[in-house]
Amino acid sequence: MGKQGKKDVRTDFREAVFSRDRHTCRVCGKRWTPADAEPALGRLNSHHIVDRHEFPNGGYVAENGITVCDGGSSSCHMRCERYHITGGKEHEAGLHPEDLYRLIGSSLDAAIAADERNA
Repeated sequence: MGKQGKKDVRTDFREAVFSRDRHTCRVCGKRWTPADAEPALGRLNSHHIVDRHEFPNGGYVAENGITVCDGGSSSCHMRCERYHITGGKEHEAGLHPEDLYRLIGSSLDAAIAADERNA
């Protein structure tokens, strides 16, 4: 896959996650507009619930993504990232990957199945 192909996959992932979540942070509930989703603004992030490197096809599927506020070390995104940064040793209450999957009505199994369909 070329550079443009990867960019398109990332863009499609972000748009699918933001659309499903209606541009609302699933952690704090803050509502944003579609214009706020512009990556350069750093307001919203389509967070991979389980690290994308753990999926054979990159995990760029809505079943593995959740909309979270971005921007700064105390942002909802960084609160969710704590699990990844610590290698799964630490997470804030309610922000374990299983909790995040429940928030979006998904699961690791559903995310893996969706990733396999994207092969």
